[in-house]
Amino acid sequence: MCALFTTFTGGSGVTIMALGGLLYPILREEKYPEGFSLGLVTASGSLGLLLPPSLPVILYAIVANVPVDSLYLAGLVPGLLLIVIVAVYGIRVGRREGSPRHAFSIQEAMRAAWAAKWELSVPALVVALFATGLATIVEAAAVAFAYAIVVECFVLHDIHPVRELPGVLLKAGVLCGSVLILLASALGLTSWLVDAQIPTALLAAVRAHITSPHLFLFVLNVVLLVLGSVLEIYSAIVILAPLVAPIGAAFGIDPVHLGVVFLANLELGFLFPPVGLNLFLSSSRFDKPLPQLYRHVVPFLIILGLGVLAITYLPQMTTGILRLVGK
Repeated sequence: MCALFTTFTGGSGVTIMALGGLLYPILREEKYPEGFSLGLVTASGSLGLLLPPSLPVILYAIVANVPVDSLYLAGLVPGLLLIVIVAVYGIRVGRREGSPRHAFSIQEAMRAAWAAKWELSVPALVVALFATGLATIVEAAAVAFAYAIVVECFVLHDIHPVRELPGVLLKAGVLCGSVLILLASALGLTSWLVDAQIPTALLAAVRAHITSPHLFLFVLNVVLLVLGSVLEIYSAIVILAPLVAPIGAAFGIDPVHLGVVFLANLELGFLFPPVGLNLFLSSSRFDKPLPQLYRHVVPFLIILGLGVLAITYLPQMTTGILRLVGK
């Protein structure tokens, strides 16, 4: 649930603030330990950033000049891997603590899916249009926008087409305008960095001390993990991607694989003590002291860290699916 929510909102903080208050009491009611429940909700807030239609993927693709469709495809397996390993750990803790197990009911699942059919149809429509090649990601977004208006106004009647729709469109326009300003700033900063030859100077310094691409990836993981904890993800992409991309190319690393590694490390940085963004938001949301949260997120930090290392050093996860679809 958290991963799906983060995928569409593009921000882990929104997930913690919006879903945390719902999921944490459910976990406690199901007899999951308090510390585990806090850690799970905090860690799950950053899952899903690699999956379409996540905005950080689009921003990185623009800044690093990588095809956004290839980056989305390459992030599918790594993104699902991080979700699965956290889920498996949760299952293990549930069994250890004797949390009640509920029999799966296909009838109840079908009723819930039918009740949410219109909401679920939006991501299904986007993925179907994009995966079949009938539309680019931009065209699929436009179709989803029109489809959502029709459903909200004339099917669900949640928005009045005359009294309320203009206000909704105005708020959406402000959000889109903010994103465009961010993209314009990113492209401007990238151009300045290139004109100032900063990537060239940085590349020379790196190559003077690092000769192995594997060592470069390890150092990159450490640097991005630390910087990802102190920088907001969009700022980190704008500032760091133009510097990292040419260095990765010089070491012969596939630019799409590098992009997935870059974003996966920033995703992990949300949890990195002492100033990871998710830690502050979770502390505020659940009124818990930060040192207590540090202790609770350590298991998830280790698990996700192993997952990021696997993504880093097994490029088949990213480039393999691109070869499979002929990209």
